[in-house]
Amino acid sequence: MKRSLVAAAILGTLSANIAIAQEEKKPFTMEGGVGAIHTTGNTETTSLSASLVAHQELPRWSNDYNVEGLYKKETVANDEGVDEERTSAEKLFASSQANYKLSNPDYRVFGFASYEQDKLSNYEYQSTLAVGWNHQLWETDKMSFEYSVGPGYAWAETQEGVEQNGPILRASAAYQWLISETAKFTQTVSTEIGEENTKSRAETAVTATISGNLSLKVALKLDHNSDVDPDIENLDTETSVTLVYSFF
Repeated sequence: MKRSLVAAAILGTLSANIAIAQEEKKPFTMEGGVGAIHTTGNTETTSLSASLVAHQELPRWSNDYNVEGLYKKETVANDEGVDEERTSAEKLFASSQANYKLSNPDYRVFGFASYEQDKLSNYEYQSTLAVGWNHQLWETDKMSFEYSVGPGYAWAETQEGVEQNGPILRASAAYQWLISETAKFTQTVSTEIGEENTKSRAETAVTATISGNLSLKVALKLDHNSDVDPDIENLDTETSVTLVYSFF
């Protein structure tokens, strides 16, 4: 029920606002990325990452949507020296944030929803709903920076079935620098501070146009949880090189 509520919030805001954008013919951008690696020989691995990122700018709304997926399988020798396949990564993350512009469009109030499922982490799932203040601190032809802060509520369940539900304080920031007509640098960071766990995410990326709507993206992602079991690392990192296609 809790996961359905968050998923409905993400999908509902996405579909409703896409319809508004098409009706009013306002700017709407969407990028899809995919990366894959397959190795054979002494080591056999298969990994696949995919993402879908959309931004929408309306007279009264500024909205962002994000979906990410990661899967990795590898063949390793067990204690008896026999090769066996194992899944070393299986992750899904989705989020949406709707920002309502006030009389000064740089000042907004936001609503945020997210859902994450990572079967090899300490948590079976983690989801968040939050509201609060968003500020477009500056925006030029080359650079932009905005931040959000506000209260919310988080639902989580560990792999052992223990629920960790409670109020949180969510804060996030996003920076973009258009290095040239064909390259850009982006930095995003967020943290959700709760009584039992503090969850933080960050991505540093450089994207360069290859040809037309096709680009190459190099990114470093960090995912940190303060409360994990002793045999699980607090910090997960992911370095990726993906092809990105701009649909709009």
